[in-house]
Amino acid sequence: MNPQQGSSIEGQIGFLGAGSIVEAMLAGIIKKGLVSPNHILVSNRNNQERLDQLARAFSVQVTQDKHALVQTCDILILAIKPKDAAEALMELRGAVRPGQLVISVIAGVATSLIEEWLGVECSIIRTMPNTSSAIGLSATGLACNRFVTEAQLQLATRLFEAIGTVYTVAEEELDIVTGLSGSGPAYIYYLVEAMVGAGTKAGLSRETSRQLTLQTLLGAAHMLLDTSEEPALLRQKVTSPGGTTQAGLEVLEAYQFQEAISSAILRATERSRELGAQYR
Repeated sequence: MNPQQGSSIEGQIGFLGAGSIVEAMLAGIIKKGLVSPNHILVSNRNNQERLDQLARAFSVQVTQDKHALVQTCDILILAIKPKDAAEALMELRGAVRPGQLVISVIAGVATSLIEEWLGVECSIIRTMPNTSSAIGLSATGLACNRFVTEAQLQLATRLFEAIGTVYTVAEEELDIVTGLSGSGPAYIYYLVEAMVGAGTKAGLSRETSRQLTLQTLLGAAHMLLDTSEEPALLRQKVTSPGGTTQAGLEVLEAYQFQEAISSAILRATERSRELGAQYR
């Protein structure tokens, strides 16, 4: 396989699972020309209709024979539900070859446990994308086990860059990634609900309130990305003494807005650890 940037990825890629993250990855890697559709094989447990849908949409090969999938592919991407992982992977025990790269999108399941279930020492990369992968804007964390080579990490990075940005972290930090960026879109959507609701309550039409809110968030995000200035400094630039922004911020401070956001992220991180412990 060729990890060089700008070239296609050689070899076969197999997806065990056919959910929304798989669909997002297929759209991204095929659109960017990273992998030819005839080098991609997708399998799921028993939903042939879903497999046929993906075959029509992306011209990929599909099968319900997961052993054939494993035997065929050079990169095996595990995208099954955590509750199904133990049974599904133990059925593949001994089937994975030492030279294969296994990439897991299974939430909360450690690489050591995947290795144990598969019954072979192999290269495993665990990932945590988020739902913005559907539009190619995921923030994805990657963590490697001890067998992953630099070339394999580059391959995985390129695959997930097809659906957004990629950050390599230690595996124990993936719980934090889950609490911050994995669950993060929901926090933003919750904020949008509140802002749109307030604008409507104050007298705007719901559509006008929604569009103003979304453009405000988009503009603020671009200001942070394009200027590289600290958010506190940008906030201060908008806040005039005795003005409307200061009045609004004082209410947020009274309701401990920053503490609430911080507590939400820390609790989600803790919950990720709790869920992961169930599988150990």
